[in-house]
Amino acid sequence: MNHEVIREFALGFAHVTEGFPFDESSLVFKVHGKVFAVLDLNAQPPKITLKNSPERNSELRESYDWILPGYHANKQHWNTVIAVEHASWELIKNMITTSYKLVWQKLPKKVREGSV
Repeated sequence: MNHEVIREFALGFAHVTEGFPFDESSLVFKVHGKVFAVLDLNAQPPKITLKNSPERNSELRESYDWILPGYHANKQHWNTVIAVEHASWELIKNMITTSYKLVWQKLPKKVREGSV
C-alpha cells in the first residue's frame, strides 16, 4: 500500500476534509473539523496516526511491531501505524474506520444528524 491508497480510503467517509494545518508533509484528515488521522507524506513506508481506545491501542502495540504509540499525539488514545510490506491492509482499514467512528461519535448530536 502507498500514501495514495491510504488517502483515498480515508477520504471515503462522509464529511471528511483534508489539509495541511501543521506542516507541508502531514496530511490531516478531519470530520467536521475534528482530526481522525494524520498521514506523513514524507515517510517511506507510509505512516498514519489514528485514534482508538487505550485498551485496544495496548493490544495492537503488543501484537504488531508496525504499530507504535502515536507520534506527536496522546500516546493512550493514538497509535502510529507504519504501513510496512508485511502489514495487514485489512487491519489498517479497520483502524482508520475505528478512528473515524470514534471522532464522529464525539461530535455534537446536531452535527451528526446534519442540522448544522
